[in-house]
Amino acid sequence: MTFAAEKQPIISHGNSLLSDPFLQLPTKNTVNVVWFTEFRGDHHLVKYGQKLQLQAIAQTIKLSRVKEDQDSQLDNPPSKSPRDIWRHEAIVNNLKPDQRVPYQVESIKDQQVINSDVFTLRSLPTSKTPLKILLTSDHQLMPMTTANLEQMVKTVGQVDAVFLPGDLVNIPDRASEWFDDLRGGAFFPSLQGRANYKLERNGVITNYHGGEIIQHAPLFTAIGNHEVMGKVSPQSTLKQEFSQPYPRQVAKSFYQLIAPQVNPTNDVQIETEWIKQNSFNTDTYEEIFSLPQSETGGKRYYATTFGDIRLISLYVTSIWRSPSLEADAQGRYKESDRSLENPEAWGYGQHIFESIAQGSQQYAWLTQELQSKAYQQAKYKIVMLHHPPHTLGGNIVPPYTDPQPKLYYTEDGQVKSHFYDYPIANDYIIRDLIPLLESAGVQLVYYGHSHLWNRFQSDSGMHFLESSNVGNSYGAHLEDNKREIPTYSPENYTEIGDPNGLSPIVPNIAPLVNDSGEPLPYIASNDITVFSIFETKTGTVNSYRYDTRTPDEPAILFDQFKLKAKAN
Repeated sequence: MTFAAEKQPIISHGNSLLSDPFLQLPTKNTVNVVWFTEFRGDHHLVKYGQKLQLQAIAQTIKLSRVKEDQDSQLDNPPSKSPRDIWRHEAIVNNLKPDQRVPYQVESIKDQQVINSDVFTLRSLPTSKTPLKILLTSDHQLMPMTTANLEQMVKTVGQVDAVFLPGDLVNIPDRASEWFDDLRGGAFFPSLQGRANYKLERNGVITNYHGGEIIQHAPLFTAIGNHEVMGKVSPQSTLKQEFSQPYPRQVAKSFYQLIAPQVNPTNDVQIETEWIKQNSFNTDTYEEIFSLPQSETGGKRYYATTFGDIRLISLYVTSIWRSPSLEADAQGRYKESDRSLENPEAWGYGQHIFESIAQGSQQYAWLTQELQSKAYQQAKYKIVMLHHPPHTLGGNIVPPYTDPQPKLYYTEDGQVKSHFYDYPIANDYIIRDLIPLLESAGVQLVYYGHSHLWNRFQSDSGMHFLESSNVGNSYGAHLEDNKREIPTYSPENYTEIGDPNGLSPIVPNIAPLVNDSGEPLPYIASNDITVFSIFETKTGTVNSYRYDTRTPDEPAILFDQFKLKAKAN
């Protein structure tokens, strides 16, 4: 294995690979290899075997939505325009279980042969194979992400898979955030040891390169709010498109008003596409990744077996809105006073993208999955989702439920104010999802979203872990650090602590301490970053912290807990 610091960043100018290869969708005897270029090319393949004597031909598609605009971190950022990027994917087959094999990708353009370095791959690990799984989240090109991943490799070595519950980049349709953002911490370079991020602490600059990880280990993801793009508009910047999603039902109501003009033949496909273009989509995320699929959710939610683990990845996220209650604010609790008479300018509160409420399609699928033989026989049962069930972070407020409009009118019938309420009794995660998972014996619920590390355990013994302090943190809400909440319906909002009633667990090996020397039950720092590793051999989840202010010091194991395994 080549360590990250020895590698050079990939900078594509049309005659090289845009990314190293990465692994996806392992099966008993196969694994998919994916890479990207800025040219269509003539031929793309994977060479594999001990002497690279075997070949797998790649299929190529062009990404349909990726763009750059004036806010892209590039040498010459354009006005908003598409960017030509091609995705190549080959299925490497006839692999023997639990046997690593060297491989290399090759792209040919105008008779020029372009090769990657040589990495290793393997098919789906069998039961009882000891595995190390990296638990990481909320990369978003944040300042400490590359340091975090580089230290993980130095501390743990090669891992066998990556579980990442969302917020991979900031704006999913901006191509450079995935591949070549000039700040040096784009998504793929960071996970491939090709990054080059300069982090300054106390006047000292340290270059971090991330880690050579996903070239050797398959990546499993869940959708976070930063995988979702909003209403498509030629006049909007990418950031504006990202921040302007409409609920599907709202887009449908707008469609009904103009259907005769945009779809005079009542074509179902035209209607479906118009509604998606004018609400929200996860198209770029779904084009980039090859993931397991469910019958009703496709790649958006799924379940898969990986060694002794049954992993369930859920689509549980909502648009992030500001908590501000200022008159001009369009946020989670209110519409801007300037747009009260203009529904097309409303944000519709912190609305949910895909329901997990009892009776929803996703809930019905999950109920079936929890009764499946694959789930029942798994030694370890892990559920991965983006939105936190329990956290000290700020993003758990308001409750995870559909916003309820509260409109107030003047005497002459004009809208005076437009607020939203979120009844905590209707929190779909706590009311519907968690009881279902507890009754099915899930051992670990893993999530992100609030950019910190904390963990909890319910009375039933189910563990909850948020390990998303990889880049920047917005703090933990205890004592005087109160969440910003509205004054109306105070019973629905919690200023400090976990709103859903669990106490955070103090790390049991080397916790950080406050100024009084008391151990802290969290890490929420912009200097100290955290990564977690699940080891199936022992059933332990180990969490490490690395202080970027002392870059030469190793990462420290600060917490460890064990999942109670199902006997096979």
